[in-house]
Amino acid sequence: MTLYLDLSALQSVPVANLNRDDLGSPKQVRYGDALRIRVSSQSWKRVIRHGVEQDLGEKAARTRMVPVKVQQALQKAGWPAELAAFAGSQVAASAGKKGIGTEKAGHTSVLLFLPEAAIEELVMVCTEHRQALEKGLEAQEMAKEKTKAKGKGKEGPGQLLPPDRIEAILKRRTASIGLLGRMLAELPDANVDGAAQVAHAFTTHAAEPQRDYFTAVDDWLGEAETGSGHLDTAEFSAGVFYRYATVNITDLLKNLEGDAKAARTVLASFAEHFLLSLPQAKKNSTAPHTLPDLAYVAVRAYRPLSLAAAFETPVASDQGGFSRPSRTALGAYARNINRLAGEHNRRFHGHAVIDPEEEFTGLGQAHASYHQLVEAAADAAFPASGTEAEGQQ
Repeated sequence: MTLYLDLSALQSVPVANLNRDDLGSPKQVRYGDALRIRVSSQSWKRVIRHGVEQDLGEKAARTRMVPVKVQQALQKAGWPAELAAFAGSQVAASAGKKGIGTEKAGHTSVLLFLPEAAIEELVMVCTEHRQALEKGLEAQEMAKEKTKAKGKGKEGPGQLLPPDRIEAILKRRTASIGLLGRMLAELPDANVDGAAQVAHAFTTHAAEPQRDYFTAVDDWLGEAETGSGHLDTAEFSAGVFYRYATVNITDLLKNLEGDAKAARTVLASFAEHFLLSLPQAKKNSTAPHTLPDLAYVAVRAYRPLSLAAAFETPVASDQGGFSRPSRTALGAYARNINRLAGEHNRRFHGHAVIDPEEEFTGLGQAHASYHQLVEAAADAAFPASGTEAEGQQ
């Protein structure tokens, strides 16, 4: 039986541009025949991942700069620049059976997702095989000379570092990799099916971007000079967002090699950062640091359940605002959808809300804080025995 942790939240965000399209405008989506402001899942997922990694003390990097980082570390250790660059390129070339392509700047042709500590291990491998790298670089330079002289030369030096060892380092996982997954076609065995799914957030009501005309003053203009040193326009948005994510608890436990204690810690950390994080775009000029005013968490068997359809009909304002009617709409929809779905596949559900006087019978037990809510859900997913919950609650 597969268990899921479902997370839903309503969050009012004032003037902001949390996630921009290619023209710098807030992203949009048409839903229920109304335009909404949208924040992509990738945007929110990134800040959640960084929070989880900080909690766990194990950082990972999604990057194309592994060869460059290896080169920089080797140069810092006293290697000649040309040899260090060659060693960095060999890290990519020696990965797996066919290697990973690199571009002129030394970047890999694809994004890698690996623990930051892997760079030190790759540097160690290069150090152990320095003699082979030096000979390979010399052979490469000779081949270049022959190419200049005769118009042809032998192919590159091939794989000078042990492919199995390089591949093992690049395949290494952290808890966040087990949580969010990794896809690398060049090293199929490195692929990890992520346990977490994050939906695009969207406003519960109709909303469109607004334009902001702004200027910047030149502080050193003379008194007789008028006008601004810079002027431009930007776009921003505001609204109440419905946010949703789910974690396949069974897959998370599998990705963490059955370590229930670690899985519970990762699950609780993900849930906390889902509720408390905010994308950082334009933060210095907008500071939109709000928290959700309603969170709903459920532990379900067999399949996850999003409550996004509660807002297929756009919410209408109540006394000029959308927060309270959004909470009302979510509570009503949850009550009805939970009635249809029944309780036999739900192990736990509960909520926390900004106004303790508001009652939501369809959202399970009320909790005073998000932390208490997350802990209760984690306890339901991983009982005291340290394994997945068995049987119904």
